[in-house]
Amino acid sequence: MSSFNHTVIEEFRANAGQVGGPFAGSELILLTTTGARSGKPHTVPLGFVRGDGGGKLLVVGSAAGADRHPAWYHNLLARPLVQVETGAEEYEAVAVPAEGARRDELFARIVRAEPGYGEYQAGTRRVIPVVALLRTHGAPSREGGIAGKLLGVHGWLRAQLALVRDLARAEPQGAGAASLGLQLRQHCLAFCHSLEFHHRSEDAGLFPYLEQRHPPMREFFRRIGAEHATIARLQAELVRALDAPGAGFSERVERMSRELEAHLDGEEAQLLPVLRALEA
Repeated sequence: MSSFNHTVIEEFRANAGQVGGPFAGSELILLTTTGARSGKPHTVPLGFVRGDGGGKLLVVGSAAGADRHPAWYHNLLARPLVQVETGAEEYEAVAVPAEGARRDELFARIVRAEPGYGEYQAGTRRVIPVVALLRTHGAPSREGGIAGKLLGVHGWLRAQLALVRDLARAEPQGAGAASLGLQLRQHCLAFCHSLEFHHRSEDAGLFPYLEQRHPPMREFFRRIGAEHATIARLQAELVRALDAPGAGFSERVERMSRELEAHLDGEEAQLLPVLRALEA
């Protein structure tokens, strides 16, 4: 991180999003991505334009007109889940670059609001990316505690997979399906990475904790662990297929949907009564 960015970030966080100097009077966000190679968090201050409703924000990978995309753009292609700080709140989002005519439409609107971006585009041969930051929302849970958190995570996984399934059904099929759209790719990666993290957290933390307190559940946790392994294989196949989808990508998504829905339903049936009893 440059010393300039570090100073801006510190000032942003100390003053609820307000900064001085060259950014005085401008609206900024802090975008935190995960390093594509390092796996470490990487935070940058960025200008933004508000999208079409729903709190969507648009950021531009201008890199001040340089001939290479900024590092944060490469990071979000590898790890689409990002953190957004506005000064008033912090939230998780899925970063989805716009493509084709939609990108051109959004970029033209951005240039009308901020003409400097047009000057940057005129000075480079690369197509400057426009990225939508789509706030993640889990299914609302009326419960608190660990049971509520579990339902919230499961709700988000179900919703994200349903979106991936709908996008996959809309993609070209057959021999012509040489590549997947960025929208499908980013949402699929966000789902896969979140699912992987959730299952690892259960296997390493929640399940051993519950098994110590409820030894008769040992066999249940062994079965759930085997289901995690099966789903992990399907997840790995999905991620590999993003680079070479072929004709069977939609079928892979459908199989993942069947396996995961059955897994989540069975897990909730057994775990929620136990978690609620612990917190009663």
